[in-house]
Amino acid sequence: MASSAGGSELFSNYEQDFTSLTEGIKIKIEKQIANQTGEERKATIRAVEREIDEADEILGQMDMEILNIPTPSRTRLQAKLRLYKSEAEKLKRDLRRQTAIVPKNSDREELLGGFNNGDDSQSDFDASTMDQRQRLLSGTERLGQSSRRLEDSHRLALETEGIGINILSTLKGQRETMVRARDTLAEADSYIDKASKTLKGMARR
Repeated sequence: MASSAGGSELFSNYEQDFTSLTEGIKIKIEKQIANQTGEERKATIRAVEREIDEADEILGQMDMEILNIPTPSRTRLQAKLRLYKSEAEKLKRDLRRQTAIVPKNSDREELLGGFNNGDDSQSDFDASTMDQRQRLLSGTERLGQSSRRLEDSHRLALETEGIGINILSTLKGQRETMVRARDTLAEADSYIDKASKTLKGMARR
């Protein structure tokens, strides 16, 4: 399989596809769904769900491709893949949070249908809806805060893992240097012993 610096060329292609796909998903969630109503909103949500499924498939392909990559590059790429998976999970959470938001007036009227019979019932419905919406938004915000803390912890763990790998690599290099120095000293001791014996022989003569 063709390789590029630091890993598989095919893995790099998957990375590009994933990045391009997730950028489009973010735009749909943050800018389109948030400002759409009715069938247009529903169609965009379905499109995002399909694209998230496609992103999951790409991650699966990346998982398989890593198995074909030499060990020195594999560790670094596995760390990147974990970040990509975390990003995909965040997009799913963002989509769920966005679709949980109560639609704007036009959607609310569509949902109400034949229930708009009297000001009192309408007022009660509005109050109940606003209360439910407030509780939902509050719960969503707490979930978002927990997710951000989890992502920060995950990022810190990956950084710590990278530091550990660098330290192990440095220690390995130092050990090899010490082994070579020890071998050099042993060889020097051997020469000194030979020279000492020669000098003693010459002194006896």
